[in-house]
Amino acid sequence: MKIIVILDQIQAGLGGKEKGMQPLGGKKLPVGSAKMFENYLSEVDGSILATLYCGDDFYLANPEETALKLTAMVKKLKPDVVLCGPCFNYEKYGIMAGDVALMIQQKLQIPTVAAMSVECVEGIEKHKEDVTIVKMPKKGGIGLTESIQKMLQLCQLKTTQADISEFVEQYCY
Repeated sequence: MKIIVILDQIQAGLGGKEKGMQPLGGKKLPVGSAKMFENYLSEVDGSILATLYCGDDFYLANPEETALKLTAMVKKLKPDVVLCGPCFNYEKYGIMAGDVALMIQQKLQIPTVAAMSVECVEGIEKHKEDVTIVKMPKKGGIGLTESIQKMLQLCQLKTTQADISEFVEQYCY
């Protein structure tokens, strides 16, 4: 299973909130928070094909155009699934993750998974009906390892077109 991870500037390791205008970019390897998945990829026969990123303020300044560009990047790389997160408790990233996940699903029919803590109220409320959002702890919270494993399990379930209803009921918003 080939996974693309989409991150904001903080999770990509490119700076804090002050670097919110970080332009769109990517690397064909895991960077920042995407590295957290490396120890668990073998459990789902997965690999990270690429990490795409942009600043949350950069995204919010022009969401439609930025989401379209991220979608075009995903299309070129041909992953099996796209993981938008982990967003932790970064609300602007939660909005970006939900928007981008939905556009990728609609335009490319590639399965997507998002992951947010309960603090991402706007992103969860906006997208809980149309994007599968895994529950996760806020930054520094307890349960991160389990939520990382759940994100990858859901990616695997979606790529194999398995029934996810029980999983969603238990681990998603």
